[in-house]
Amino acid sequence: MRVLLHTPLKAPDSPVPSGDREMARGLVRLLERLGHRVLMPPSSRVAPGVPPFEAHLSLERRARAQAGRLIARWRALPAHHPERFDLWFTYHCYYRKPDWLGPMVTRALGIPYVIAEASHAPLRAQGPTRAGHRAVERALAAADLVLTVNPRDVAGVKARLRPGARQAWLPPFIDVAPFQGPPRRDPGQPPLLLSVGMMRTRDKLDSYRVLARAFALLMDRQWRALLVGDGPARAEIEGLMAPFGSRVRFAGALSHAELPALYASADLYLWPAINEAYGMAFLEAQAAGLPVVAGRTGGVPAVVADGRTGLLTPIGDAASFAAAVARLLDEPAERARLGVAAARRVAAHHDERAAAHALGTALATLPDVKR
Repeated sequence: MRVLLHTPLKAPDSPVPSGDREMARGLVRLLERLGHRVLMPPSSRVAPGVPPFEAHLSLERRARAQAGRLIARWRALPAHHPERFDLWFTYHCYYRKPDWLGPMVTRALGIPYVIAEASHAPLRAQGPTRAGHRAVERALAAADLVLTVNPRDVAGVKARLRPGARQAWLPPFIDVAPFQGPPRRDPGQPPLLLSVGMMRTRDKLDSYRVLARAFALLMDRQWRALLVGDGPARAEIEGLMAPFGSRVRFAGALSHAELPALYASADLYLWPAINEAYGMAFLEAQAAGLPVVAGRTGGVPAVVADGRTGLLTPIGDAASFAAAVARLLDEPAERARLGVAAARRVAAHHDERAAAHALGTALATLPDVKR
């Protein structure tokens, strides 16, 4: 089957690292593992980045013209031409970056329409966000199948599906293999606390603020921290961490291939997770045998099992976060127990093999693509 993969938020070949990019790349691997050919023609691309809300009406007009070109191109191709796709597959659709194209193209061509990771937020139905919100509703109403990766999205999506459409669970996933291997920690050094996150404003910056307040409450213990990431808020984050001197180091933005070695060198993974969907880095850290301390928000409890693979704390509560970190700093045996369980759980439930099986089962329910 030829699958057109449409990624409104971030394309797999984006130069900017993020969990969205890694998930898009992972979906390409899953589809190819299942024997499908993935197409991403330039005619289906949209401008990168999240546009301002006031631009949504003009974006909708442009999308109609772009959809028209896609439809005309498809119809002009011979039936078995390698660029003539059998299925439209959109990854990520929410009010700030909806899928304008999918509903129009699939309706005109009569081909199945699948969305992975959609969210419906009724509070966005009014004001400047209403155009993007309505676009999400149109996409959900047109979809034949919605693959949900965040339990928080289940109810909202289900309410917007048309009769006969399906919603299926796709577990958040990674390729576990690169993260497996023996730890490479220095026993002569204090425990290394690792955080991986883009350094941008809004929720990411708020997570770093919680992290800084927690560090301030942990000054009586031995530890060192490494922060991996970069972005427009880096200077402000460096200011937050300045009181801790050399105990907190900045690694900057690293390639995905460099991350397994970093996880292997750390003792504990930390991320306050303000408004986090689920967090690919949580899976990577746990696959490497790192216990996690995180904020209990969004889909994080679906990937970090509280008390089994890490500790979850009330969202935004720096004191509770610091107390959880202190507990694991003080109890190396408990830290080791959680790390072993984390690696086993991710390998069993969040590896690409399990995700490919779930995706293949869900796609087989589409009447036109049972092949």
